Amino acid sequence: MAKNFRLFIKETLEIGKIITLDENQTHYLKDVVKYSIKDNLLCFDNQNGEFICQLIEANKKGYKIKISKKTKEKKQCPDIWILFAPLKKDNTDFVIEKATELGCRRIIPTITQNTNTTNIKVERYTAQSIEAAEQCRRTDLPEIVSPQSLTSLLETWPCDRSLYFMDESLQSAPFLQILKAEPNNKAAILIGPEGGFSPEELNRLRNSPFAFGATLGPRILRAETAALAALSCWQLIVGDWNTK
Repeated sequence: MAKNFRLFIKETLEIGKIITLDENQTHYLKDVVKYSIKDNLLCFDNQNGEFICQLIEANKKGYKIKISKKTKEKKQCPDIWILFAPLKKDNTDFVIEKATELGCRRIIPTITQNTNTTNIKVERYTAQSIEAAEQCRRTDLPEIVSPQSLTSLLETWPCDRSLYFMDESLQSAPFLQILKAEPNNKAAILIGPEGGFSPEELNRLRNSPFAFGATLGPRILRAETAALAALSCWQLIVGDWNTK
């Protein structure tokens, strides 16, 4: 029996290998999606791609699956990073989930002067991104980086990577216009906190040779909305949505 369910497996996957699922995965197959012996599922490992696997043993200690066939090679998402000031819990979860779905390669929680939360849990962010990758059929996982201050990031920034910061002052050019004029397939998007960048931070960004201010239209967007809109713009013009 075939079912449209997908799991990330931490172990390396290869045809013929038998793997014992962990407690949470076993619980999900048993109690949520009601899997039975000989049911198939899709698994990926962030290394070798995606495989069809069959449930071959069901017990309380942990379900066992056997890898039978490769369906996809691993495909790395485009080289776009998202830097954002952590928000309240649900809004941060939303950004992590949608950034994963939109094909972001690296996610960096960024501490600014006006960041209004210190409740930053990288393990939780990683779990959110894994769940999103399982559902959107990515074969790679985004890298979740430990929180860093904006100051330290700017001091060590790689100069060959464009950093586009979303300018709430609306004094910068539209993001789509900037991307069409000078596309860079090695880039990052910076979203400020709910209180906006401080004057000192804006001055530092505007004087950094690798940083470019951009606007997302005539309205001020919530931080989580701006993150999605900016990633969508980049994917459309530069990334893997670009069909030119």
